[in-house]
Amino acid sequence: SERHRPTTTDEVARLVAGAAERRRRVKVIGAGHSFTDAAMTDDVLISLERMAAVREVDTSTGVVRVQAGIELRELSERLAAVGLALTNLGDINVQSIAGAISTATHGTGLEFGNLATTIVGLELVDGRGGVVRCDASSAPDVLHAARVGVGALGIVTEVSIRCVPAFNLHAHETIETFGSAVADVETLMAGTDHVEFYWFPGTDRVQVKRNTRTDRPARPPSQWSYLRDKYLFENLGFGAACRVGRRFPSLAPRIVSTIADLADERELTDRSDRVFASPRHVRFVEMEYGLPLAAVPDALGRIAELVRSLPHPVMFPIEVRCSAADDIPLSTGYGRTNGWIAVHQYRGMPYEEYFRGVETIVAEHGARPHWGKLHFQTADTLRERYPEWDAAMSVRARLDPGGTFRNAYLDRVLGPVT
Repeated sequence: SERHRPTTTDEVARLVAGAAERRRRVKVIGAGHSFTDAAMTDDVLISLERMAAVREVDTSTGVVRVQAGIELRELSERLAAVGLALTNLGDINVQSIAGAISTATHGTGLEFGNLATTIVGLELVDGRGGVVRCDASSAPDVLHAARVGVGALGIVTEVSIRCVPAFNLHAHETIETFGSAVADVETLMAGTDHVEFYWFPGTDRVQVKRNTRTDRPARPPSQWSYLRDKYLFENLGFGAACRVGRRFPSLAPRIVSTIADLADERELTDRSDRVFASPRHVRFVEMEYGLPLAAVPDALGRIAELVRSLPHPVMFPIEVRCSAADDIPLSTGYGRTNGWIAVHQYRGMPYEEYFRGVETIVAEHGARPHWGKLHFQTADTLRERYPEWDAAMSVRARLDPGGTFRNAYLDRVLGPVT
């Protein structure tokens, strides 16, 4: 296999053209955060880590043009320096911007779509090595589909993002019961701008996080409080507990109950990206599905029964959040407001029976898997869940008729290029 680290779009184009002539396949990797093998290849692997520059900032419109390899955390810092911010973020910010939009990565908030919905222009290299630039007036059909392309439509080399004026978030974390959280999940999620909760399976305790956009000045936690909460408890302590649970599975339920009991209320105001994202150093595998928000309570109730029946313990909390509908053909949010259910398992512990069980439950609600996280779907099972599937596949065939960007993952989830 070959590995390349280009610095310009022209270099990427030459690499793809050369590979296409030799009938070799090409995949591109960003920050390597995805849980799937979407970027894997035995042929030509291109890393975008050296393509991380901010090209242009228009503070009058809020549109910022950047190279596709820039990580969200670095992008947030660069935006803050000019008084701008991404309108929403998930709780992890180490992904590249290209990887995040290509997998429809999202945060939480009923009025906020995934990151791809903020993209107003793209530059990409197609399967023959041609450079395609698209926006609302030039190749709009390509922009429409390629914002969420799962690596199948081309190599995204630059993106233009519509940003917003920098803002702070007031974060309020409370401990509530599972029953109260799911009794009216739609009202809960509508309570403020960004709401999510973490439920510890086997317990009745739920940690609810409410983040409200505010003009109030920042009141960040002290350095000691941040270190205690984000590193000592959420990373070092939690990681140690997971290792004990993996070594002694019979102790896991007691460990999970203790972790849930230790979770406490928290309140602060800080710069938006510092509230949205947290350091995550405990290693795990994850599956996440978007489904109609109204279906979340039924699904969670059945997942609770599933967890009780598993022969192995579940160490991680289940995460529930929401996102707005959009019109991107391969977006998990296409045409509907989504509730999201994310299940995790500590590395080295059994997860397949758990994940397959959850997948069976949510499939009854037409759930769509997060493209960057584990799932067991195929093109045959996914096609019916995306009304504009054929339109996206048509753009794919036009941009990559020879299947230069195919790999085993895309063959499974999208099928052959037709």
